[in-house]
Amino acid sequence: MQQRRIWAGAAAALLALVAAGTALAAPAGRFQSETPAPRVDYWQKRAADISKELAAKKSLRPVRILFVGDSITDFWHLDANPWFPGLYCGRAIWDESFGGKVPEMTALNLGVSGDRIEHVLHRLLPAAKGGQGWLDRRDLAPDTVFLMLGINNSFDAEAPATDSIYQGVLAVVARIQERKPGARIVIQSLLPTEDPAKNRDLVQPVNARLQAYVAANKGLRFLNLYPAFTDDQGLQRRDLFNDALHPSRAGYRVWRDRLVEFLKDKPA
Repeated sequence: MQQRRIWAGAAAALLALVAAGTALAAPAGRFQSETPAPRVDYWQKRAADISKELAAKKSLRPVRILFVGDSITDFWHLDANPWFPGLYCGRAIWDESFGGKVPEMTALNLGVSGDRIEHVLHRLLPAAKGGQGWLDRRDLAPDTVFLMLGINNSFDAEAPATDSIYQGVLAVVARIQERKPGARIVIQSLLPTEDPAKNRDLVQPVNARLQAYVAANKGLRFLNLYPAFTDDQGLQRRDLFNDALHPSRAGYRVWRDRLVEFLKDKPA
């Protein structure tokens, strides 16, 4: 029962009803509840913002790194956690390393909170084929694409969930290869959850299968983040997470350090 409450809390954060900062400002001395405001779910605003950024006339050629994923990737862009006061996400870390201060590390984040693998496939599908066309811009030509996907498909999962997640990730890899053939694709491992049984039965088996797939296919790389987020007993390090799923600012710093180390290690 306690574990169910933990996951329910994480899901509530993931599917928060109103985007932080989207409500209309209330007049001085009054509550927001007294002022009409449209209802905009966080993920809707996030997806709309990405679409606007991609549609802008400015060149995307400075982007050297592309991140594709769900809320865990998305929350690189959040600073103060809007659902858990006093907690922070990865914005400060992102700005330090991927915000453009170092040209070769300039990155674009396509993560959207709540996305399952099938939703990402739709976002990457060319607009001419009915998708959102997020990889359509020809001047978006990153050197490296970091991909982390699958944990949301463990909820309301297809059976067997490990097969569904594994095959879905491979479908996303194929789409990226099709649209950005010059990019190096790096499949990142799923992070540990707070549930040891889920880690044992789903997260670690998926990670092992993805690592084996990468080893058998040239042109792909695998980045195993899992050990960096566990303690000596193999359990999730709670100090690196804001909830059962999403890293804290300290967690994003650990992730950033692993990414920087990985990028410095040029493949032979």
